[in-house]
Amino acid sequence: MISFSQQHSIVAFRNGQAYRRPEKPCMYRTRRRGTVVRAVATENLEKSSKIIASATASFPILVNGCTGKMGRSVAESIISSGLTLVPVSFSGKENPGGNITIGDVDVTIHGFKERETVLSSVINQFPDVMVVDYTVPDAVNTNAELYCKLGVPFVMGTTGGDRELLYKTVKSSSVYAVISPQMGKQVVAFLAAMDIMAKQFPGAFSGYHLEVMESHQASKLDTSGTAKSVVSSFQKLGVSYDMKRIRKIRDTMKQLQMVGVPEEYLGSHAFHFYCLISPDDSVSFKFQHNVCGRKIYAEGTVDAAIFLHKKVQRSFLIFYVIYLLI
Repeated sequence: MISFSQQHSIVAFRNGQAYRRPEKPCMYRTRRRGTVVRAVATENLEKSSKIIASATASFPILVNGCTGKMGRSVAESIISSGLTLVPVSFSGKENPGGNITIGDVDVTIHGFKERETVLSSVINQFPDVMVVDYTVPDAVNTNAELYCKLGVPFVMGTTGGDRELLYKTVKSSSVYAVISPQMGKQVVAFLAAMDIMAKQFPGAFSGYHLEVMESHQASKLDTSGTAKSVVSSFQKLGVSYDMKRIRKIRDTMKQLQMVGVPEEYLGSHAFHFYCLISPDDSVSFKFQHNVCGRKIYAEGTVDAAIFLHKKVQRSFLIFYVIYLLI
């Protein structure tokens, strides 16, 4: 696996090798071997924004997981972005039945066992369709195997599952995919900046004491992966810190009174605080990034889909890769 700094220095990456992109474009469905992008392209946000702004042509996106809060938010962002929301989705239940309305689109919900048949029909109807996956951890690998089997590009926003198997599945296929548990591209940019600082100034904070606190909705049981990623950068900067010391706030009263989470966002927020203090307590550095709601992740997911669509459509095999262990 190549390092973070190596990934920033390469021009193009496929199957572990740097190379130049082909000058001759190929048809949309003619793909190279599976290419994995592990986060939204954010190495050059200005270029990324120009790419997104120029994507005026609509293309179809199927959101697998429309019945979930994150999936629905993405579906709403797809519509507001002027893209085409495929009126089909799937549920983990065998017989979910019924439709849900998102914007002006009535989405039919199909059962888990119908996925392959229904998705094959969707691909026939929408040859350039892409899938956005916000389902459950247990479905990550089986869903990815299906997307690769049917040759449909996808954005995997669902966390969990066997990640190494997921990457292997995509790399051994002919499918393009964006895979990231963190779809907020501004947050990704911050994490990248922290890692770059750690690489360029190793040991700069040796001897400093670190305090970390993170607050998420009560339904999030695990410790923030984003916080762990930032702590990893601080460790490279010379700070001695045990990940188990990260203070995890899930109590709603503490979130309101101590953390300062707005009441309307108790069920959907991501607040992070980091404080570095010098050995003699005379110097302190504070870092903070707070997210209310799901909009940043939904918009980032749509940006990722647009990015991926343009790469596949033009046969660009150049990816600005940010590798995150979240």
